[in-house]
Amino acid sequence: MTNFNVLNFGANPIGRTDSTDSFLKAWNAACSTADSTFIYVPKGRYLVGSLAFKGQCKSPQIIIRIDGTIVAPSDYGVLGKWENWVSFERVSGVSIIGQGAFDAKGPSLWACKASSSNSCPLGTTIIAAGDSPNTDGIHVQLSTNVEIFNSSIKTGDDCISIGPGTKNLWIEQVTCGPGHGISIGSLAKDLKEEGVQNVIVKKTIFSGTQNGLRIKSWARPSSGFVQGVRFIDSVMRNVQNPIVIDQNYCPHSENCPGQV
Repeated sequence: MTNFNVLNFGANPIGRTDSTDSFLKAWNAACSTADSTFIYVPKGRYLVGSLAFKGQCKSPQIIIRIDGTIVAPSDYGVLGKWENWVSFERVSGVSIIGQGAFDAKGPSLWACKASSSNSCPLGTTIIAAGDSPNTDGIHVQLSTNVEIFNSSIKTGDDCISIGPGTKNLWIEQVTCGPGHGISIGSLAKDLKEEGVQNVIVKKTIFSGTQNGLRIKSWARPSSGFVQGVRFIDSVMRNVQNPIVIDQNYCPHSENCPGQV
């Protein structure tokens, strides 16, 4: 196995300068090697921009060990100019291991709602493969007064999932598909759980989705509830299950809770 260390390609582990080119050079070297390869990211903080790890590769196996932290720019406006921050395209035999982390600088985006300006981004586009598991486009939970407008979501799971503790959620002019639709839940997995209330889903378009509008809860007693939900002017094209209310939710029939 041939080894490549991003430090040998000029990556800065202090995070003061951009290491994007260094990471891509390490990837290209590994990708073009006919042997199995190993890319190592040691401990440290590495500031990177858009990373597109592209194939097709000569190497039959690429193992990436990340023990450091990959850090995105703190300016969410810069992130918004790229289609993806980190992506893998046309590759196979790639594994990511290690004790590291990806720091997407979420707090800088979350804080914009609390600022005095109206600079929160609108018109979001989210894309994942239609067969990719556990790829909810947007998940809302334990949140109040959230608004999602003018967005396009293509994913392999729920376009928008709405979890416990959600209040006053407004969704309008969202295009969903492929995906599993817009889902409230799953709820009632825990005995003590906050409810979902005052949700409006308006002028949405579902295209080629598994479900349209769905409410799903586990078959067990719980303090959770759903109330004040309105679905208005939804358009559905080639949707398998337009409206679903499932009170016996248990994916794959594994570890289903008892009704006690």
